[in-house]
Amino acid sequence: MNPYTNKGNKATRTGFGEGLLAAGQLNDNVIAIGADITSSVGVDLFASAFPDRFISLGIAEQNCVAVAAGLALEGKIPVFSTYGVFAALRAADQIRVSVCYNNVHVIIGGAHAGVSVGPDGATHQALEDLSIMQALPNMTLLSPCDATETKNAALAAILQCRGPVYIRFGREPMPDFTDPNIPFKIGKASEMLKGDDLTLIATGHLVWEALLAAQILEKQGITARVLNMSTIKPIDREAVIRCAAETRAIITVEEHQINGGLGSAVAGVVVTECPVPMAFIGMKDQFGESGPPLELMKKFGMDAASIADTALHLFRKKMSD
Repeated sequence: MNPYTNKGNKATRTGFGEGLLAAGQLNDNVIAIGADITSSVGVDLFASAFPDRFISLGIAEQNCVAVAAGLALEGKIPVFSTYGVFAALRAADQIRVSVCYNNVHVIIGGAHAGVSVGPDGATHQALEDLSIMQALPNMTLLSPCDATETKNAALAAILQCRGPVYIRFGREPMPDFTDPNIPFKIGKASEMLKGDDLTLIATGHLVWEALLAAQILEKQGITARVLNMSTIKPIDREAVIRCAAETRAIITVEEHQINGGLGSAVAGVVVTECPVPMAFIGMKDQFGESGPPLELMKKFGMDAASIADTALHLFRKKMSD
């Protein structure tokens, strides 16, 4: 049984904007930097409330990161946001050298993540950003599951962290189901559902799909534990090891390339600490395409039914070994 209730679909980009606004109200050093798509990534809330602390640099993502690094070196808390494909790929050099090498407190919002971006198509669907950001020293990497958690994650990233932070979020309204009163803890996974037969470790929008998949599996007599891995780096090693030891089978679920994403991070822990059978749900070395978000998630095997089917096969393998 899924103990969570969808409070209503809400875009995670809206949650990011609300978190940025709340942080700006609490700290006058917070500065937002836009790249001509301010409303598309939720930064318009901050820009309207604090026009004197908002800088629009146009479609110049590399310049945005360089300016953010300079502001951080002077004691400000810069927040730069654009589509994830532009933030993580186009400005990768500046993030690596100006931000991560200097270990400065710059928050980067990577919007429009995953195939759930929908009709914008492959060029705008960020499917490699986790891989690139995860490889950078000093980078903290967050991937909250819904709008409420994204707001809390943005607040924590801006007001609690000290080094670079990349926050990944989506475009389309998706189920909003987490408790707003639970503080976001960087580096800690959340156990959303108990289970003993296998573990679904999910991130981003697919946490909800994992919860629905657990319902499907329950009807077949299989209890699936669901873990929300909202921090990709630093990964919650203790939680992964505990799930591996207690359920003896793990499936990672992400709206991202399997290579270099959540699956790789979890596998790195499992193989060195507690080897168990694993399966990986995500993009299989391919680009996305244009279409309705939910149809794309189904096509690429990211919907609840597909997750449950993969889990069933892994469970049978586990029992036969």
